Amino acid sequence: MNNTLASVRHQAARPAGRTSRRHYSLAALRGAIAAWRNRARFRWELKQMSLANPHLIDDIGLTKRQADAEIAKLPFWQR
Repeated sequence: MNNTLASVRHQAARPAGRTSRRHYSLAALRGAIAAWRNRARFRWELKQMSLANPHLIDDIGLTKRQADAEIAKLPFWQR
């Protein structure tokens, strides 16, 4: 089956001058940035904990391998 006709119909249904870009709100962007920062902070604190008190990693329910995998996700300048 040829999908050329289907794509032409789809493009014709779109209003003129509108692109297919998604429009996200500023609140959604702020939420995404806050989530990234929280993850980075958690990874940094996990690194500090693994260096100072490695026995506490078991207390939060992670194995040493899982903690090392999370720490490896830090940017290279923070490792």
